Formats: sequence, structure tokens, C-alpha cells
Amino acid sequence: MSIMWKYLDKRSATIAAIKDYESMQFIIKHTDDEIRAERDKMSAVRSPGWDGMPHAHNPNAQEERILNGIEEIDILKERYRQAVEYMDWFKPAWDQLTEDEKYVLETFYGDANSYGSNAVYYIAEYFKIEQTSAYKRKNRALDRLTVLLFGRQ
Repeated sequence: MSIMWKYLDKRSATIAAIKDYESMQFIIKHTDDEIRAERDKMSAVRSPGWDGMPHAHNPNAQEERILNGIEEIDILKERYRQAVEYMDWFKPAWDQLTEDEKYVLETFYGDANSYGSNAVYYIAEYFKIEQTSAYKRKNRALDRLTVLLFGRQ
């Protein structure tokens, strides 16, 4: 299934893709460490927890820990695969934007700001323009990215 099917309404899909960008970068950057930590957890011997409560003995505890670790690693690998697919789709379009367009879209939709916050004030101040012009600039950048991601409408 193509990554584009996740984002059907093109304009709101572009906004969702912008919001996903940083988390996808994080996944790609940290998945190896998470898989390594999960493998270490699978092979480590657990120390008993001395909390004063009686415990039931589970003779299959180590096998269950290994199976849970394998399942977790499979989930991490699938998440990584989806992040790479997303980046292969999104990054070329993102790289075609100008630095000003990237700044406007990151300010409006990035993790640092949520839509409706003071983003328009930051953009107006940054470009020394009025707020209505800042909204127009945001709409133009968003429209351009939408066309780059999905093609003509």
C-alpha cells in the first residue's frame, strides 16, 4: 500500500505530513538503539524483585520474555520501514521548498507551535509583513507543498 493513501484529503494530508516529519526523523534515527536495547532485555537475566509479596513460579518466563522481545523488535522494524517509506515520499518534496517556505510551514505546523498559536505573529515579525500577508504566505507554501506531494489537483 502506498504511503499516499494514508493522506487522502490533500490539503489536510499535507498538514498531517508536516506534523509527522519530526517524529519520522526520530524513528529513523533511534530505531537501532531501541532494537539493541530490546535484544539486551531479551538475553538479560532478571533479578528477583524483593517486595515481600509471594510470587507464582513461571517455568516459561524466559521463553515468554524472548517471544515478547521478538514481537517488540518486529513492531520496531515495521515502524522503521514505514518511516523510511514516508521519508522517501515526503523529503524530495520538502527539499524543493525554499527556506522561507520551510520556515513558514514549520512555524505554523511544526512541533514547536500548534496551529492557532502565535505562529502568525512570528511569521509577520520575521518577514516584517502584516498578519494577513503572513496567512497568505502560509497558504501559498502549503499549496506548493501539496502540489509537490500529490501533483495537480
